[in-house]
Amino acid sequence: MPSRENSNRRVVIAALPDDRLEVSNYAMEAAAVPDPESGQVLCRTLAITIGAGQRAGLQGSASYAGAPESGRVMGGSGIARVEASTDSRFAVGDVVRAPTGWQDYSTPSADELLAVDPSADPGELLGALGTNGLTAYFGLMDLGRPTEGETVVVSAAAGSVGHLVGQMAAIKGATVVGIAGSDEKCALLVDELGFDRAINRKVDDFRAAFRAATPDRIDVYFDNVGGPILESALFRMNTHGRIVCCGAASQYDTSSPGPGPRGIPGLLVNNRVRMEGFLVFDYESSYEEARAELAGWVGEGRLKPLVTDYDGLEAAPQAFVDLLAGTTVGTTVVRVA
Repeated sequence: MPSRENSNRRVVIAALPDDRLEVSNYAMEAAAVPDPESGQVLCRTLAITIGAGQRAGLQGSASYAGAPESGRVMGGSGIARVEASTDSRFAVGDVVRAPTGWQDYSTPSADELLAVDPSADPGELLGALGTNGLTAYFGLMDLGRPTEGETVVVSAAAGSVGHLVGQMAAIKGATVVGIAGSDEKCALLVDELGFDRAINRKVDDFRAAFRAATPDRIDVYFDNVGGPILESALFRMNTHGRIVCCGAASQYDTSSPGPGPRGIPGLLVNNRVRMEGFLVFDYESSYEEARAELAGWVGEGRLKPLVTDYDGLEAAPQAFVDLLAGTTVGTTVVRVA
């Protein structure tokens, strides 16, 4: 039986952020290792993933995240090893996907767990085969529905969801344009991930660069940021284009989010553009089918997941701050044990 620590390290929300998130918004505390009650499983966290949407949860602007409050363990998903189980579906030593939170040990309900391949890398399980990959897959395939020869534009294109969306669009035969926050990220998108073009959102005349990069305008825009970039895309949409609203990262890490984009609803009406938001949880019944296709693309080398790793639970707050500052690429993963 795997050894169990004597205490449970937990990263708790010390104070809700007033403006930009800081490491000081979190504190590390020690508690007793919990005992699983009936129907629960004691899980030892191996790795957790951090996403920009968790910042929306701290704002109270993400209904699925629950009400934000200080003093509780920061929530999140992870890969964990079963240490004790009261449910016959899981045995000691099993590796599972679980709502671990930012802590060494958790006791989720067995119904919340999914057994995973113990030999697989947690970064891949949490990224391309986890919530990020599923979000990219369903948002693009169900709402965006790109066809061969169409132009697909992705914002936050080097991020956890965006870098997967762009590659999936390329698999479908689309021309793919990524928007990222640095020249280095843009080079990564084109040289390593197969994007056709990439634009640095920080260039002096972004709108001119955007027009030049989309000579045939846009058929599908996958929006991860909202704000001015969404507005720019609205003015470049083709007739019957599709805008997939996945996130609004430009609005998360601030106490004064900017106004919504101009052109709504006029541009949507005139160009018959469909603009739709979604939550990946709505597709739960189709997760396994999607994971099978994603795993196939990864195995064939057609989908290349990127991961930015941090070591140790104590690194989680800094990893979150770095992600929001745009210094990470791909899925942000904290290796806990």
